[in-house]
Amino acid sequence: MDRYYLYPGSIFASRKPHIVDTILGSCVAVALWDPVLEFGSINHYMLPYWNGEGTPSNKYGDIAIPAIINKMLAMGSHKSNLKAKVFGGCETGTPNGVFHIGERNIELAIEVLKKEQIPVLSHNVGGYRGRKVLFYSESGKVMIKYIKQSFPDQQIDPKG
Repeated sequence: MDRYYLYPGSIFASRKPHIVDTILGSCVAVALWDPVLEFGSINHYMLPYWNGEGTPSNKYGDIAIPAIINKMLAMGSHKSNLKAKVFGGCETGTPNGVFHIGERNIELAIEVLKKEQIPVLSHNVGGYRGRKVLFYSESGKVMIKYIKQSFPDQQIDPKG
């Protein structure tokens, strides 16, 4: 089986079986799988929303999720057959950070998939540890390995 490394801001879609691997921190990956046609796609986005400036890019979830849905449909899937899995979205940086990029990335994925009526079969999201994700595009199977803790035993001053 061919292997493919999925870089941040990228999408992967193929009818040919692949093992797709990626590393996620606050980024989120949405994997779609068609159990009837037995193939899948996956994205790796860094931020939830494109701000409308410059060129739309798959580094934004509101661009990347519709992009993999459209790829699946263009390759013969019926939307009613699609199943989703969602991964990543840990909080990085300081534990009391104000941006909560990981949390916002997760919320966007769930919101878009719900709106598109694509069921989320499983998810492994949030927390303070990054993940290495292996996606088997033919079976939809996903394996996850946690990577280093983002906040190694830090004490947080409650006064800020």
